[in-house]
Amino acid sequence: MRIGVLSDTHGLLRPEALSALEGCEAILHGGDINRQDVIDALARIAPVHVVRGNNDRAWAEHLPMCLDFSLGGLRVYMTHKKADLPADLTPWDLVVYGHSHRYEESRRGRTLLLNPGSCGPRRFNQAITLAVLEVGDGDIRVNRIDIPHGGRTPAAPKPTDLKAQIEAVMRETEKGRGPGEIARRHGWDAALMEQIARLYVTHPGVTADGIMGKMGL
Repeated sequence: MRIGVLSDTHGLLRPEALSALEGCEAILHGGDINRQDVIDALARIAPVHVVRGNNDRAWAEHLPMCLDFSLGGLRVYMTHKKADLPADLTPWDLVVYGHSHRYEESRRGRTLLLNPGSCGPRRFNQAITLAVLEVGDGDIRVNRIDIPHGGRTPAAPKPTDLKAQIEAVMRETEKGRGPGEIARRHGWDAALMEQIARLYVTHPGVTADGIMGKMGL
């Protein structure tokens, strides 16, 4: 059985990701989807199992925070944040999570833990990734898929410039503008605007300096 695993698309479903998922018999999405049409597009390829991420708002109230199900002879557990996983993972063959945008693959005994990373908006210099699993006879073979980052990588802004950008994003977010619109209005990097806006929305009361700290700057 061929299973596609992705997470943190944040409203962006890249053609390269869709191409990698062709031929899959099931798709697992680890949350932070941001739009129903992402799920709809994936469902045109294969049945989708999806959990709700911390950025999935009112539209996603019907989505579960975690899933426990059987697939291809495996018992599977899914949730968005690694911190929310059960302490004892021995009942499951495959555990899927997301949130960090960083690809992680490890084993605890027979249990495979997999964070497919993010194949949505690129966060700084992190890789754009997903995974395709080949399952047979109780064995799981993991194929990591890396999507090349096309185009010129924007130069990292100086801290003083970045703080001004963050303050602008905070103001414009309060006016109801989304990160994509903010990026277009100012000619700034869309993925960076997405990251700043997400931190601002998910940490009420945070300051521009606080956001810089959370970004490791």
